[in-house]
Amino acid sequence: MNIKRTFDIVVATILLVALAPVFFIIAIALRIEGKGPVFYTSKRVGQGWKVFDFFKFRSMAINADSLLKDVEHLNAYEQDSNAKPTLPVTEGITLLGDDGWVTEEQAARVLEKTSFLKVEDDPRITPVGKFLRNTSLDELPQLINVIKGDMSLVGNRPLPVYEAETLTNDFDAARFLAPAGITGLWQVTERGGEEVNEERRKELDNEYAESNSFWFDMKLLIMTIPAALQSINA
Repeated sequence: MNIKRTFDIVVATILLVALAPVFFIIAIALRIEGKGPVFYTSKRVGQGWKVFDFFKFRSMAINADSLLKDVEHLNAYEQDSNAKPTLPVTEGITLLGDDGWVTEEQAARVLEKTSFLKVEDDPRITPVGKFLRNTSLDELPQLINVIKGDMSLVGNRPLPVYEAETLTNDFDAARFLAPAGITGLWQVTERGGEEVNEERRKELDNEYAESNSFWFDMKLLIMTIPAALQSINA
């Protein structure tokens, strides 16, 4: 077992024990707010294209009757459109994504133009869910993923399968040489920025994959604190 893995297990275990009261309070808040599971689980792709169950606190309403019809115009990674459209809806079978409710067909259509899908200002995010996202508390269950070995504390963010499937050339796929992580170079560099740039994200993911080390991870962990505070205050 290398030093990075040992550090991940020790720190994640300590944090899970120390944060148990926070987990309990969040679970109660989600139950009071409405029905539905406390945790949200999705399939993600990590290091070496390993697919695993990814855990978060649920931040969106359950049994939504509608979905985003024109989700491509709401995608934060769409660089060609500066419009801020209204949210037309339609009925249909939905896929609950990390950043919004979309159909698989919609996701595929959007990802013909861009490799990443992030829906901003989604109306299905609950009040408690919005607080959890703004404070990054929704990410805490990923400590379980760290202990299981699916993720590291520091690495490139694991991607939904439909996003990972678009990263097929050598440059794009290089990100998967690095461990999946809760925080990483992209988060501490770009979080809180006004614009989300797909190419910049790819460059940072690849930079981490090429140069990651235990001491670089320590630096990124320290940098995560002010980056998270910047996002909360933005």
